[in-house]
Amino acid sequence: MLNSITPVILTYNEAPNIERTLQSLAWADRIVVVDSHSTDATLEILARYPKVDVFSRTFDTHAQQWNYGLAQVETEWVLSLDADYRLSEELVTEMQELSSRSTVDSYFIPFKYCVFGKPLRGTLLPPREALFRKSKAAYINDGHTQLLAVNGESSAVKSVIYHDDRKAFGRWLWAQDRYAILEVKKLLTATPDQLSLGDRLRQKKFLAPLVVLIYCLILRQGIFDGWRGWFYAFQRVLAELILSARLIEASCNPETDIVLETQVGDRNSVATSAPSNRHTADMPVT
Repeated sequence: MLNSITPVILTYNEAPNIERTLQSLAWADRIVVVDSHSTDATLEILARYPKVDVFSRTFDTHAQQWNYGLAQVETEWVLSLDADYRLSEELVTEMQELSSRSTVDSYFIPFKYCVFGKPLRGTLLPPREALFRKSKAAYINDGHTQLLAVNGESSAVKSVIYHDDRKAFGRWLWAQDRYAILEVKKLLTATPDQLSLGDRLRQKKFLAPLVVLIYCLILRQGIFDGWRGWFYAFQRVLAELILSARLIEASCNPETDIVLETQVGDRNSVATSAPSNRHTADMPVT
């Protein structure tokens, strides 16, 4: 089934990661990349891979960015990937053995989180519906991220994708702050029935960081991963603290989240020259 699958990747300044992702996609006949005007070496790396088609699009929302990428796909199946994902060899083999004639329209794929290249025992990453029929799926926004809406039957595979982000810690902090801005808007405007248990814990502001620490180290056995397990737990607690701080700020000053929301769209305002396999889409931020 591999020849019926097109990987789709979103990028913005992913030079520390993108090559590992592309190397795990050597089986693909074509790879679609939607780039938000990267200013590092991402585009130069992508240009070295003739199977990669790069489409430049100004970032507005995750859902619209993904849906634009889906529109560029010409095969029946899509494999949606972040730029810091790396497919295991077992997953490639398992996808090859899947039948495109099956009644299944999407597959959930489990993840293993890596810290500096080494997989951890257990993390907060749930399986993701990453392999699906293009005709049966579309993305919708959900807080700082997106949800895939599939009109059809879902199943799951056993083999994993490795989440292996090697970007600098400062970039991670920058991203968490932007995610928190979007998540705050969701937490303050959604009705109770629209929120998960995790969302309701986050609304308590001070409870979520403590719960995440216990969950990562004890329930997910991160304490047995040595310093990498502690590093991961520290990252997750820090992300929750950033969200709590933004939530307190927005609750005390209702106008704050409007100002912060404007800042999110500023990240991709600089365009760069295009390599030969890059296409430009003049899509204004809405």
